[in-house]
Amino acid sequence: MTERRKMEERWRTEKYLVMYHSQKHYEQIRETLKSDCRLADVERLITEAKNTPPTPGSMMNAFQHMWGYFKKQATPEEREKYSRLQQMESDSGQTEKERLEFIRSLAEKYEVGYLLESSLLEM
Repeated sequence: MTERRKMEERWRTEKYLVMYHSQKHYEQIRETLKSDCRLADVERLITEAKNTPPTPGSMMNAFQHMWGYFKKQATPEEREKYSRLQQMESDSGQTEKERLEFIRSLAEKYEVGYLLESSLLEM
């Protein structure tokens, strides 16, 4: 496997976890991948992002992006639950756990492999 392929696969699994922690690092990695970079560069940025405490806004942003995979096919009940979870304050770990469990259950139900491979949903 080429180094470029390893970078792309690593980004595929870490993308939403990075977004969850830091939009700045998410954008920085996207730009880095457009250039002639090394796997070590991407790994360093991913590690930095993971060490950045998530904010309510960054957590919500990741939640909303992942919801995008389901919004057209979700049932009315799933849409209602999404709306309720979206409106909940992000000040408790329980809220975030519930959001991630909800997204994981939808990814399993609708067989969205891309999300199921995400390290964020393994938390």
